[in-house]
Amino acid sequence: MSIKYKAMVLSCIDPRFQSIIFNHLRKKKLIGKYSSFTIAGSSIGVTGLKFKKWHRTFWENLEISIRLHKIKKLIVINHRDCGAAKILNGKKEFTKLNETLLHRSSFKKIKKIFKKKYPKLKIETILMSLNKKVEKF
Repeated sequence: MSIKYKAMVLSCIDPRFQSIIFNHLRKKKLIGKYSSFTIAGSSIGVTGLKFKKWHRTFWENLEISIRLHKIKKLIVINHRDCGAAKILNGKKEFTKLNETLLHRSSFKKIKKIFKKKYPKLKIETILMSLNKKVEKF
């Protein structure tokens, strides 16, 4: 019996969010039904210019996951208080507004690339907080 994978989940390496992400995916009934790619910053890590060397690795991994697991959706989970967002922000004050703009920009970039490469597949972008609040973008 083969498992029907539904999605690939792109998320951040931050240990504070692992159980929050897992519980979110459990509520969506996705446990055992997704491929996982975890990298610092999630979509910030695969779109930010300061992390350019990482981009190709993600897209190659996604391509293989689509081929092997027949996934139909990419779920991108970023989080608040993200170290990669702080690095990308540089020396500017790291406010909630600046952080939101960085996440929104990375979501926009990843959606654009994803839709160009995989027009028939779906993408979902989520921003989580330590208090488990989920914002959809």
